[in-house]
Amino acid sequence: MSNYEAYFQGNRDEHLKELKEWLAIPSISALSEHKQDIQAAAGWLADALTRAGMDKVEVHETKGHPIVYAERLRAPGKPTVLIYGHYDVQPVDPLNLWTTPPFEPAIRDGKLYARGATDDKGQLFLHVKAVEAILREEGELPVNVKFCIEGEEEISGESLPEFLKANKEKLAADAVVISDSSLLEPGKPSICTGLRGLCSLEVTVSTAKTDLHSGLYGGAVPNALHALVSLLDSLHDEKGRVTVEGFYEGVPVLSELEKADLASYNPDERKLAADLGLDSLYGEEGFSFTERTGARPTLELNGVWGGFQGEGTKTVIPKEAHAKITCRLVGSQDPQKTLDRVERHLKANIQKGAKVSIVPGERAFAFTCDPSDAMLQLAADAYEEVYGARAVFTKDGGSIPVVATFSNVLKAPVVMMGFGLPDENLHAPDEHLNLDNFDKGLLTLVKYLHKAAQA
Repeated sequence: MSNYEAYFQGNRDEHLKELKEWLAIPSISALSEHKQDIQAAAGWLADALTRAGMDKVEVHETKGHPIVYAERLRAPGKPTVLIYGHYDVQPVDPLNLWTTPPFEPAIRDGKLYARGATDDKGQLFLHVKAVEAILREEGELPVNVKFCIEGEEEISGESLPEFLKANKEKLAADAVVISDSSLLEPGKPSICTGLRGLCSLEVTVSTAKTDLHSGLYGGAVPNALHALVSLLDSLHDEKGRVTVEGFYEGVPVLSELEKADLASYNPDERKLAADLGLDSLYGEEGFSFTERTGARPTLELNGVWGGFQGEGTKTVIPKEAHAKITCRLVGSQDPQKTLDRVERHLKANIQKGAKVSIVPGERAFAFTCDPSDAMLQLAADAYEEVYGARAVFTKDGGSIPVVATFSNVLKAPVVMMGFGLPDENLHAPDEHLNLDNFDKGLLTLVKYLHKAAQA
């Protein structure tokens, strides 16, 4: 096998220059004004895959954002690996909290800062360069490789699920490999074997037909903000447990073995709190941090607003108030049933004189896979050879809705090989990627593609 360490070190500056070009494209899928940027990011990726040596590269237009497909199938009798990722990124607000502009990539202290650096352009880029490296060093890939890359992951779009179902044969593979997750901590790799599901909703509480003067009407009419705060407070009890009737239906009870496995990588909770600038952690009573974030469901407020938001004071009783809510789901919790239950709770607990309306959002089932599958075990081996520590099999608190779709439609194991870190500010200002994992990620993926040929 070629000396890939020397290869990647020799090409590191060029690779980082290319990645910066891609990160500079503001491919924010949630904002319609960035539609051209989405197209540009998809085109950039298609060109990069062509330069890498893929035989067929296609940009499929959809009702939403384009899907980039590529393949190189010159390893008869060998497994086929399908690589998934996304080129769209989150919005960047609040801009004032970024040290450098989000779409002007900058390297500081061994970290690459930009929106999309870790989620997911930076991690996806590793796969493109790993394939390119093998082709340049050896002339051919040890396995058959396909890429299927979307531009709607951050908005839970429907284009990719529809594309998967319509192109099952085209996308058929022996493993789906995804790098859109994190190591447990520096030097401690992990492979996610479970993701929480998701459902979301937006709540509007309304009262009078117009805003009212708080001096003339205060204390005598319902206040939309008061009603909303009271309503949101009713969603949890004092022990951090969700009070929505039936919410925990389908939540599995953790076995002693599962508890022990989760405890094996539970962080020092005091140190974690301090690192986050907190006096203490908070959550459902009776569960550890790792259990709360990987094996238990949640109901979180993502945004609350209403009334006067400007500078100074405006003595107004607002007629409307709003909130965005996300539930993370585990086990066999049904996202639609969960939405229905939350809606019933909100309507049953709304303050007298106020009205509540709900707009449902995303829905996704939880995902789980068998860590004993050969394709996952070989990934753990590849990590061990590069990081000096074998990957731990974990359950992740996040949601990647399309993962369950890949598993169900293609009937293939999903290998989640993340190279981010939990503190890299994905979805937040100053998102970044540690370049140590950029370097090690490239080597790990090259080793994995060679090991996958044995499966």
